[in-house]
Amino acid sequence: MTDSSAKQSAGEVLARIVDTAAPQRLLSCGTTANEVGQRWLACNPALQLALFEPPQAQDAIAAMAGADLALVSDTLDQLDQAEGSRLLGLLRNYGTQRIAVLVASDGRWQLNELVALGFRRHVELSDGLTLYSYKLDSYNHKRNWNNPRNWANPEMWDKARW
Repeated sequence: MTDSSAKQSAGEVLARIVDTAAPQRLLSCGTTANEVGQRWLACNPALQLALFEPPQAQDAIAAMAGADLALVSDTLDQLDQAEGSRLLGLLRNYGTQRIAVLVASDGRWQLNELVALGFRRHVELSDGLTLYSYKLDSYNHKRNWNNPRNWANPEMWDKARW
């Protein structure tokens, strides 16, 4: 995101994300996110779109497991920390490829809570919202030491006892 994103509305930023991701399967939660999802559906009739609210989150997310994109707006600031973490955890655990979340910049959700869930902060919008995103392919970078070659010490088999 560039500095020009700060001058855009939340709906415009989410619409740009949807346009860039071009999802075939979209999950949407919250007023702004639902409006963006409905507009994308109008332009792309083949889209599988699931609009949901937190009480029905598990069923909706499970039915759309492996969705290409999830948009969350106007939601997390109204949930307590545990419920919000559960919602984001469900999206991640059911294999959603990308997640875009808008939260109030001065709300209860701070940078540390979202970073702990694997999200990255992108931009603070002029309407007092901050955009965070999660991308399954890049949230946990590969580490050189974290591979089978370094786990088992095969050169020490039959030579030493641990």
